[in-house]
Amino acid sequence: MQRKNLKLSRRQFLKVSAATGVFVGTAGTASFIHQAIATPEQVDAQLNYVRTTCSPNCTGACGMKALVEDDQIKSIIQAADYPEQEYNPRGCLKGLSMTNLIYGPDRLKTPLILKGKPGSGDFKEASWTETLDYTAGRLKEIADKYGPESIGVLFQVGGTGYVQKGAVSRLATLAGWTMHHAYDQNGDLPMFWPMTFGVQSEELEPREWTNSRYVMIFGSNILATRIPDAHFLLEARNRGAKILVFDPNFSPTAAKADEWFPINTSSDAAVALGLARVLIEEKIYDADFIKTFTDLPLLVRVDNGKRLKAQEVQDLVKPADIPAYRESYVAYNGQLIAVHPEKLDLPTDIMIEGIVEVTLKTGEIVKAKPAFQLLKESLSQYTTEAVEKLAGIPKEDLVRIAREMVENKPLHVIYGAGNYQWYHGDLKGRALAMLPILTGNIGKPGAGISTYAGQYRIRFRVAEWWVPEGKKQNWLPFLYVLNGPTKTMKAPWPKNGIKALVVGWGNPFDQHNMANKLREMVESEDLEFVVTTDFQMTTSCQYSHAVLPAVSWYEKTDLVATPVHPYLQLQQQAVKPLYEGKPEFWIIRELAKRLNPNFEKYFYPELDPQGAAEKVIELLLKTGGPEVEGITLEQLKKGPVRLKSEVPGSRQIPFYEQVQHKKPFPPLSLPAKLEQTAQFVKSGRIELYKDEDIMLQVGEALPVHKPPFEESEYALNPLAKEKYQFSYVTRNAIYRVHSTHSNNIWMNELQEGKPRVWLSPEDGQAKGIKEGDLVEIFNDRGKVSAYAIIDPGVGLKQAVFEQGWWSRYLKGESYNSLTYPFIKPTHEIYFVPGMWSPNTAWNECLCDVRKVVDVQ
Repeated sequence: MQRKNLKLSRRQFLKVSAATGVFVGTAGTASFIHQAIATPEQVDAQLNYVRTTCSPNCTGACGMKALVEDDQIKSIIQAADYPEQEYNPRGCLKGLSMTNLIYGPDRLKTPLILKGKPGSGDFKEASWTETLDYTAGRLKEIADKYGPESIGVLFQVGGTGYVQKGAVSRLATLAGWTMHHAYDQNGDLPMFWPMTFGVQSEELEPREWTNSRYVMIFGSNILATRIPDAHFLLEARNRGAKILVFDPNFSPTAAKADEWFPINTSSDAAVALGLARVLIEEKIYDADFIKTFTDLPLLVRVDNGKRLKAQEVQDLVKPADIPAYRESYVAYNGQLIAVHPEKLDLPTDIMIEGIVEVTLKTGEIVKAKPAFQLLKESLSQYTTEAVEKLAGIPKEDLVRIAREMVENKPLHVIYGAGNYQWYHGDLKGRALAMLPILTGNIGKPGAGISTYAGQYRIRFRVAEWWVPEGKKQNWLPFLYVLNGPTKTMKAPWPKNGIKALVVGWGNPFDQHNMANKLREMVESEDLEFVVTTDFQMTTSCQYSHAVLPAVSWYEKTDLVATPVHPYLQLQQQAVKPLYEGKPEFWIIRELAKRLNPNFEKYFYPELDPQGAAEKVIELLLKTGGPEVEGITLEQLKKGPVRLKSEVPGSRQIPFYEQVQHKKPFPPLSLPAKLEQTAQFVKSGRIELYKDEDIMLQVGEALPVHKPPFEESEYALNPLAKEKYQFSYVTRNAIYRVHSTHSNNIWMNELQEGKPRVWLSPEDGQAKGIKEGDLVEIFNDRGKVSAYAIIDPGVGLKQAVFEQGWWSRYLKGESYNSLTYPFIKPTHEIYFVPGMWSPNTAWNECLCDVRKVVDVQ
């Protein structure tokens, strides 16, 4: 990408700063930064530093210091106080320029009630009392008319943390509302994890990257989306690790790699399957590992594709001490063995290739093969020649890479969200997971497969605060709100559907507005009421009937953890809430007592929001389990504290206990109970073979490659195959965290205020589009305007758009209006919120592009 005139002079910088109220009455940026790094003795007595945490939905959770004077944040710098120096400093320009949002022109100052049509921006300013009374009245009216489960809660992760978001969960539970989990709503749930390992998701902490010696990156742009941790990848390379990037498009991460493979669109599974075939064909897989920890030795009936159960077999007895969520299957080593699902102790001579005849209790004789044999047969179609044709990777490279993976351990596979946000993202993940599995690179330092997307995973027990008195919660995957119910869904569908939404932080009317569904639902009054809690006037606020002004994470107290790095941190209030803004805790408590006077007692009514938040933190630390055992609020006020784990040094290495101590899969995935997730892998092992009925019906019992669009776009509209031949890829950008920072003046100046679409030179020439031309990306569902970047690093028939732009920058259009809420049936086999649930496939989208003709 070429950028022109990307300069911000000191004069412009100070002008911008003054416009946002950041540096009023100060000596300028340099002065504050100098003082921020000075020793305490050097600091002006009027200045105060508050250590807090930057908390957007980016996984960073970076420690920051707010430089405060006269109750104003004058500057933000990196705290750099992590006990392990490798994690210092953390942060990026987005976090350092947060003052542009806190004091910016979009800051909500008062509660608002809609006067005109949704989306019109026609609001009246109102008092908190009037707005809360109105909001509670409408919610009670809808609950009385349709049932409380008809009220949906779309409260995103960003800025809310365990205390504030827990308050929302607490009220939704008490009121009987329906909650929509942010993980699958965002498309961030990699479905291969529950399918293969029985967990929500896992990942190595970034410090562990430096222990890797072979890193394979599929569709993840670490240098743009993991800025605070990108240096660990480069350090790994400097220590001798080889970095390979597989991506249709050249990226900053590819630029730092040893090798870049511009594979064909959504062909990652084919690459992985081709590599797995070489591993098995050349017998360079880890036989001991797969016999001990995987389902590959377990027998599968040839007649029906089902695993052979011990209870079916003549002369075999199912072990009596098996939990209800487990199953005893059968293996063979000259005699049939009833495999105990919680004991990883199969004999070393267990058969993994061949066929055996088995007599059932009915007297019927059936043939059975080990899953490994079936995998070997399935992989026979993925010859190096076939994969070269499917994926565009030279066959010689495929063989070489397979051998290098074995010769250079530990192997780490990084699988990016933009890559699994496809209809068959689960298949790609299952195929890629085979690489560390077959080579024994699981549960060891620097080894495994990782997905890094969002501030998603719960790191300790939260039920004592989130779920009052063990009450039952209602959950519904967000895709059903847009798509409606399906015949195969396991999640409970509210009798009257979703009639109201309680929204927080996520800006769904841009970020989740697939096929314009949300806007149409409000405009048609199918959604009768929307209330949004935010601190900025987002597009979602524009489409709301009531707007409740919240605060930024610098204006409230919370407890923060992230899946990426292993530290628990405080989000400490740096300044008092601005204008009439209030923490979510206060807003929720006020709503609660209006909905039902009995609810107020659940929210510490005797304490102010700050005191109540600290009381909740103490409760969470007391009841949070072994991960937070011994950690106190006083410790956290002094700085970040590493969460505890069973790994030496409390390191974050997935499945360490399973592999090192032969414990059954899965480990606990909080906040779910073990029996909820253990049903995903009934064998107690890593499962590559899935015998659920729908898996067999669609031919996905084993990982396979399926081309994009066949079961989605073409099934929805057969004409799309000829009409729309471009893939519409909405990637993350360094300038935003999803929708957050879309209106950040610094970030926008770095982009010249222009949304852009990246096209290949060949496609640009074919379409008559030159660099800088205004173009329209469109399909039957919607359109979006952007300026063309002609980039030789972009693959053919790719229209790459950087997501997160608010509609006001796109002529009022939602960039997600082109996308569609496809639901894959294999995602409906089970339902555990945010664990096994239909995942959004943002990139499963076809479009066309055309130059916008200047009519002047």
